[in-house]
Amino acid sequence: MLHAVEIIRKKRDAAELTPEEIHFLIRGATDGSIADYQLAAFLMAVVWRGMTAAELTALTDAMLHSGQMLDLSALRGSKVDKHSTGGVGDKTSLVIAPVVAAAGLDVPLGRKRVFVPMISGRGLGHTGGTLDKLESIPGFNVNLSLAAFRSILEKAGCALMGQTPEIAPADKKLYALRDVTATVESPYLICASIMSKKLAEGIGALVLDVKTGGGAFMKKQDEAEYLAELMVDAGKRMGKKVIALITGMDQPLGRKVGNALEVDECLDILHGGGPPDLRELCGELAAWMFVLGDRAANLDEGRALAAEMIASGRARDTFREIIRMQGGDPEIVDDPGRLPRAKNLAKVKSPRAGFVASIRCEQIGIASMVLGGGREKKEDAIDPAVGLVIERKVGESVDAGSTLCTVHYNSSARLSNAMDLLANSFTVADTPPEPEPLPLIRKVIGA
Repeated sequence: MLHAVEIIRKKRDAAELTPEEIHFLIRGATDGSIADYQLAAFLMAVVWRGMTAAELTALTDAMLHSGQMLDLSALRGSKVDKHSTGGVGDKTSLVIAPVVAAAGLDVPLGRKRVFVPMISGRGLGHTGGTLDKLESIPGFNVNLSLAAFRSILEKAGCALMGQTPEIAPADKKLYALRDVTATVESPYLICASIMSKKLAEGIGALVLDVKTGGGAFMKKQDEAEYLAELMVDAGKRMGKKVIALITGMDQPLGRKVGNALEVDECLDILHGGGPPDLRELCGELAAWMFVLGDRAANLDEGRALAAEMIASGRARDTFREIIRMQGGDPEIVDDPGRLPRAKNLAKVKSPRAGFVASIRCEQIGIASMVLGGGREKKEDAIDPAVGLVIERKVGESVDAGSTLCTVHYNSSARLSNAMDLLANSFTVADTPPEPEPLPLIRKVIGA
């Protein structure tokens, strides 16, 4: 007979746990038969001792099967999703989901239609959340039943919603404990949390966007690569196709930070414009989703297909249909002025002429949060209209008194703290930064 105390002791002493022991703990976490203090002790033992590949696979599998898994076998085609570890201005899901779903028409012989079931999260701290961005679209409903989610997915090729109580309930319990026991940062626990929720979607393939740099949770690239390798290996051990892109987050992605502002920037991309870095990353992530979903034979074909979906307007039309089916205002696609708008604007000016040498990315995210665009605590309310527009990015020239950043705000009381942060977020130098900034996409793991 298994006992929680013995399992905790075994992990504390760096012995390898069996799959049966791990499943026993996760069942106890789910049904409440194992006390929170024992689960907390187990989590801390994992932080100190780590996990073997077999242990991590068992933990992911146990958390995955702690609740309901979506059965999407009736949908004829590949089921592929994308997950980002989070950053500032990271809005790619709102572009690539309709881009990939749009390619469901006129599928060539020997290729597959790709469906995008996307269960997303909310922002916390300096990072934004896909659900918060979607909810800035008037009327958009992210609280779907599983039946409604399947129906929209079948008709539109994509559906986007938040985690339901049926999906990986063990993760919800363990994450709440990790949040109050200083065990959030363990790469093994991060991996099991992400992968259990994503694989519960019923997908066959997953593209991971693992951020590194000043605005990411993983500041150092070697830490980001280690987490990516864990997630790729865990997914492959569970029979899934998984690829991870290591991407830079030393400055905001795109130019807009804040929920409605980021939706507006995504619409720019879907209309064929938008900032080059956001276009590049969306195209690359979509290309990998096409390759893993057997819709494209190689990455070049995937990139071309993603570009075609935007140029033809099919991705834009698909996004409009997704919004309509999820209760939102589809008119925003052609009239972004219908999105929430802040009442006031303020400018952050450059104190001198020169070139932007660096941007303190995390501080930009915190400033947006302080304005009301994010939350410090999960229960905090969001103001969808507020945020920032980065007018000058790293390497770009500025004149003395020219605008570095435009602040969209509703509360004067919140503005002061945000402006203090922003005033110290930009470094201006006499010459362009050297060496040249690192590429946006640093490495691909699992190709």
